[in-house]
Amino acid sequence: MFKSMTLANHILPFLQNLKIEATIPRGIEVLNPYQQPEVVELCTRFYTQYYNDTNPRTLIIGINPGRFGGGLTGIPFTDPIRLQQVCGIENHLSKKPELSSEFIYLVIAAFGGVEKFYSKFYFTSVSPLGFTQNKKNLNYYDNPVLQKRLKPFMTTCMHTQLNWGLKTKTAFCLGEGDNFKFLGNWNKEEKFFEEIIPLPHPRFVMQYKRRQLDKFINVYLNTLKHT
Repeated sequence: MFKSMTLANHILPFLQNLKIEATIPRGIEVLNPYQQPEVVELCTRFYTQYYNDTNPRTLIIGINPGRFGGGLTGIPFTDPIRLQQVCGIENHLSKKPELSSEFIYLVIAAFGGVEKFYSKFYFTSVSPLGFTQNKKNLNYYDNPVLQKRLKPFMTTCMHTQLNWGLKTKTAFCLGEGDNFKFLGNWNKEEKFFEEIIPLPHPRFVMQYKRRQLDKFINVYLNTLKHT
């Protein structure tokens, strides 16, 4: 059954049905853009454009979507600017740039462009839904109670995605600190992947290492060859 369906056929209903049943700690808001018809339409166009086949991809795993990137467009590491200018998908979302998206699309361009990149890789996150607190992005690991309550949801989501036939030999983790630590321990419990390779987080690069952009783009290119 699964092999006869394209990845887009799997991805789109998965995203549209994302829902956290756990009680979220007070003061924390969930970013769920998939409840908005425009976002559903944008995701449909994006995933049918790049994932309308059954070829297995390697996962690149982020933390959780941010409010100016995947938490807005529904597409991980893709802000409205990159979605329109690079992917050619016009949208009416606020064109405010997200640093992580900016860096990722520099890597994608250096890799050979969107078609080539997305034919080999699939972005997801430890938590496919993002969070804010006091109108600022919040990482799942910033709040221990949130992390604990989210774990069943995150585990189900990861197993669901891997059941689509995605590659499990090697996965890449965005972030060499807390995200990699959690993902490594989680992987020991769940046996998602044979190996997880960390990469510097795009936001870290753009905030603190912008003068060395070419160096970090090459770090990504050289590391992503291990697939």
